[in-house]
Amino acid sequence: MSGPTQRPTLSAVASRAAVSVSTASKVLNGKADVSEETRRRVERALTSLGYSRRGDPRPHGELIEVVFERLGPWAVELLKGVESVAQREGISTVVTIGGTFDAQPETWIDAVMRRQPIGVILVFSTLSDKEKRQLRTRNIPFVIVDPAGDPAPDMPTIGSANWDGGGEAVRHLLGLGHRRIGTICGPPQLRNARARLAGYKSALEAAGITPDPELIVEGDFSTDAGFRGASTLMDLLNPPTAIFAQSDLEALGAYRAIQGRGLRIPEDVSVIGYDDLPMAELAYPTLTTIRQPLLEIASTATRLILRLRNAEPPLNVRTELATTLVTRESTAPPKS
Repeated sequence: MSGPTQRPTLSAVASRAAVSVSTASKVLNGKADVSEETRRRVERALTSLGYSRRGDPRPHGELIEVVFERLGPWAVELLKGVESVAQREGISTVVTIGGTFDAQPETWIDAVMRRQPIGVILVFSTLSDKEKRQLRTRNIPFVIVDPAGDPAPDMPTIGSANWDGGGEAVRHLLGLGHRRIGTICGPPQLRNARARLAGYKSALEAAGITPDPELIVEGDFSTDAGFRGASTLMDLLNPPTAIFAQSDLEALGAYRAIQGRGLRIPEDVSVIGYDDLPMAELAYPTLTTIRQPLLEIASTATRLILRLRNAEPPLNVRTELATTLVTRESTAPPKS
C-alpha cells in the first residue's frame, strides 16, 4: 500500500523552473520584483508539480480583505454586510485603503499577499492582469463591488441596477411635474456613475425632453461636489426646479448650497439623492432618495468569496441587485 502523496517542496518548484528558491518564494507570495518571464516559468512549475496553495497556513487566521478607494458612510454600510456573513463563519475582516479610483497602488497587493486572506472584496476598483495573476498564484479569490471600469469576463462583480436607479429618480421628479431637472454626477471613470447618468438621460428622453448639457455637472459623490454642483446649477439664468444628486452625500452638499441662497427645499427646489444612507432620514428636510441595497450587496459578495474559496463556481459572474425609490420630504411639485 502506498503512503500519502507528499506535497512538492518549494525547492522542487525552483529546480523545475530553473530559478533560486528565493525567486520561487517571491512569485508564490506575489512580490513585484520578478520579471514576467520568470513569473510565468515559476507558475508553470507550480501547476505541473501540483503545488497547492490552498493548504498553506494563514498567519493571522482566516481573513476576508476589503479594499476601499476611500472610506465614507457607504463604506460603513458595506462593512456591516461583509461582517454579517463573515462573523457567522468565524472569519475576521480587515480593511485596506487603496487611495485611488483608477488603479490601486502596489502597496495594497503587497499587504494582501502578506496577510494571505481567504478572499478579497474590492470596492470602486479594478484589477490589472498582473494583480489577477498574483492573487491567483496564491489561490486568493476576489470579487469587485461597483467596478471602476468594464471588468474582464472572468472577474465576478456585484452592484446595484444603477441605470434603473438613475431613471427611477428622474421619473419620480417628472411625475411631480418637473421638466427642468439638473443632475450632479459621480466620477466619470466609475461604471456606476456612468450608468446613473445614462438612466437620467434615458428617462428625460422617454418623456420627450432633450437632456440639456448645462444641467449636467461633474461631481465625485462627495458633499463638496454636491455643494459646487448645486451652486453651478442655481447660478444659471434659468436654474432647474429639481436636482438629482447621484449620491446622498452630494444631495447634502446641494442642501447647503440651496439653503445658503435663501431657497427652500422642496418649495423652491426639489432634491433627490442616491444610496439611502442612514443620514438621509436625519437631513432637514428628510431626503427622498434611491435605495441601493448596500448590506445585501456586501453580504452577497462575501458569500461569493466563500463559494470561490471552496472551489465552487459563482452562480452569476455579474450580479445587479434592484434599487427602490424612498419618498420623503425633499421632493414636491414645482411652484406654479
